[in-house]
This record gives sequence, C-alpha cells and structure tokens, in this order.
Amino acid sequence: MPSTRWTPFVTVAAVVEHDGRYLLVEEQTPDGLRLNNPAGHLECGESPLEAVVRETLEETARAFTPEALLGLYLSRFTPRPGDDRTYLRIAYAGRVGEPLPGRALDSGIVRTLWLTADEIRAQAARLRSPLALQCIEDHLAGRRLPLDGVYSHPSLWNGADPVLR
Repeated sequence: MPSTRWTPFVTVAAVVEHDGRYLLVEEQTPDGLRLNNPAGHLECGESPLEAVVRETLEETARAFTPEALLGLYLSRFTPRPGDDRTYLRIAYAGRVGEPLPGRALDSGIVRTLWLTADEIRAQAARLRSPLALQCIEDHLAGRRLPLDGVYSHPSLWNGADPVLR
C-alpha cells in the first residue's frame, strides 16, 4: 500500500507598520490582483529569518529588519478540485528602510501600498490569504514573541555558520 505524506507549504511573511499604516503588496495571482503581506516560500538552505528578509526585499525593494516573531499560522487552500494545499506561515514584525534606488519589484508584484487596518479589513475579499489580515490583527493586539522562538539548526547551511557563509 503506497504511503503519502502530507507536507505543508512553508511560507514567511513580514508585517510592517509605520504611522498606523501597514505595508502590503499588490500582486498578480491565478485569481487576479490580490493584496498580501510581503511574503513567500522558505527555500532550501535558508532560515525563516533569512527568507523573510529576502522575500521582503524582493517584493518591496526595501531592506527588512525583523524585530519580533508574530507567530505560526496554518491555513488550508482549496481553490479548485484536486488543488488542496495547507500553508504554514511564519510571520515576523519589523521595520523597513526606504526603497532601494534601481531595485525592481519581484515578478508579479504590481506595487506596494501602505494601508490602515480598517482599509485592509474593508478589502478582505482581495486578500491573497486570510492569514494576511490575521497577522495584522495579532500585531495590533500587541503580540510579540522573541525572534529565537524559531530555531534553525546549522545543518541548514551544511554545518557552516550562516553569518560566515
């Protein structure tokens, strides 16, 4: 009897607030233009912290500095028959710098926006994932966990210290 192992898709997300507004990206998806936190998939050989810094830079052209872990989030996504995915999102709160001159946004990203929580709630149907708003709500509620709440073993980098790679 063949065994199938359930494997979630692991993603990271950045929650960035400045002056009461949250940084979002507007991106092309198979379901049209959607809003999301700067986010993306964890890649082989990188820690979640490295991934969220990379993804935020790619999607916003801004350097991201993680300051706290917001939490781990699970969501099931079944847009079409036969397409059943579960996502595990690792979300971080932090800050970004100014856009880097000459840095293009990642393919599929149309633009970045700064929206209030109420503006985001009003556009909940346009969110790529229900987790985007949940992360913002948790941020608004003051949830902050230590960054070392997610441990990355050196084996991710073949035993090399990631700082020295």
